[in-house]
Amino acid sequence: MKNVERLFIRGEITQRQEEGCDLGDLETRVEAALKADDKEEMVRLYNELDTLEPSDSFGYDEPSTLEEIKALRPDGPRRMEISISDEEIYDRIHGAWLGRAAGCSLGKPTEGWPKARIDEYLESKNALPLDNYVPYDEKNIGAGLKTSTRDNIEFMERDDDMDYPILGLIALEERGEKFTPRTMANVWMNHMPVNLLYTAERAAYRNFVAGYWPPESASYRNPHREWIGAQIRADMFGYASPGWPEKAAELAFKDACISHVKNGIYGEMFVAAMLAAAYVTDDIVEIINVGLSEIPAKCRLTEAVHETLGWCQELSDWEAVWEKINERYGHYSGVHTINNAALVVLGLYFGNTDYENGIVVSVRGGWDTDCNGATVGSVLGLKFGADALPEKWIGVLNDRLRSSVREFNDNKITELAERTLKVAKHIMTLPDEEPEEEPLQGEPSDSPFVGDWVVDKSFARWELHVRPDLTGTYEDGSGYSCKLGNVKVEDDKVAFSFVIDKGGFGIDIQFEGKVNGDRLDGVGMGNGFEMPIEGERA
Repeated sequence: MKNVERLFIRGEITQRQEEGCDLGDLETRVEAALKADDKEEMVRLYNELDTLEPSDSFGYDEPSTLEEIKALRPDGPRRMEISISDEEIYDRIHGAWLGRAAGCSLGKPTEGWPKARIDEYLESKNALPLDNYVPYDEKNIGAGLKTSTRDNIEFMERDDDMDYPILGLIALEERGEKFTPRTMANVWMNHMPVNLLYTAERAAYRNFVAGYWPPESASYRNPHREWIGAQIRADMFGYASPGWPEKAAELAFKDACISHVKNGIYGEMFVAAMLAAAYVTDDIVEIINVGLSEIPAKCRLTEAVHETLGWCQELSDWEAVWEKINERYGHYSGVHTINNAALVVLGLYFGNTDYENGIVVSVRGGWDTDCNGATVGSVLGLKFGADALPEKWIGVLNDRLRSSVREFNDNKITELAERTLKVAKHIMTLPDEEPEEEPLQGEPSDSPFVGDWVVDKSFARWELHVRPDLTGTYEDGSGYSCKLGNVKVEDDKVAFSFVIDKGGFGIDIQFEGKVNGDRLDGVGMGNGFEMPIEGERA
């Protein structure tokens, strides 16, 4: 992308300030470079911004790796006992899909509107208090949004909030719980048009194409890396992990880290864990606290959720709580994770016993209305189940969801729920995970990966030569060879990268797999594709 630094450097300034970095005179220097249109200076300044770390006085501890996040989370149930039938699990999953779709459709016409504008519009249409979908007025709502307004809904219209659960479902169907961030990146490239990705997701997609893979894809020239995009991708990982918030959060992390860092990641983990807990308890405060138990205790998102929950319990009027949220967190972008997560908590609390009130409150709060309506509708839909959801909200959808996901453009919601149930039943049979052992210590020669390997494909014979210091080479038999990169070994797990020569241009391949005695088994992931790789010791 041309002039990417010019486009994003002001956003990067804001992001670094929110992360607690001391910018010194950087903001002044950036403005001078922008005024002079000095592209080389903007690149230098952006690189300088990339080196900044939060100051010691920041007061929060916000890592972006799963291991560090786990080390900083509070006590939690991790896995909860669940004893409901497959039929009830299906009803909950179906309810979650329907609840998400209805909440999304409710918020879609007013996306990005502030609360005052929403209420003024609804009052002008005699639609306050809001007890149905938003009325349509061509002077205020674009024609493309008409199919998501009152008396005009015949299905769930295409929306990225509904595309992402489908993408998550595809990843889990293809690789199960073993899917990786690279898998998720490939699913996007195979199934999602880039022009329908926005902010952090578009930046990550651009980075994939440029050869920046997770986790670098989340941070390189991406000032939107703590915005709401990951939080709205959480749902499938919660649906697929009944009663297992830790697993839901881990799966959500694998998805979030391809495009987000810090609180952007935590938002997705928080929502996924709440959904997993909603299978087991109908106490919304407990559900929220379980969500918090999977993210760092001392991060800005946790603080915002705690404060919002406290205001909800203290005040009986949701609009009084909204005023508190707006005063405290209204400085964030209208599509940031933290302020919108606060509105999600608001909607969940006031919708604890009333689905309609939950989605209405979250949408009338403004900011990212379709995202917040979708998330609140999803959690409450799973909590209540499809059979308990009001017909006026879900009946108009006619079991149909349109999507931009390639090969899944027109879906029956019931079929999506059935596919989700199959994935969830597989996840539920998994044993509790043993704590991960420390990576190999001592001499590299202890690794079973050291040695020579042969991979026979129908189109080529490859050789891998791994030295005791865990450096090595890839050869394709034609005289071409390259160094193995990013070699990581942990017990029998192996990961490395190499480049396949395709007649003058290279294709980056990331291998992830295991050494099983004299066998090397795993998956090679390239630009939008995956292929099994099986080798034998030479």
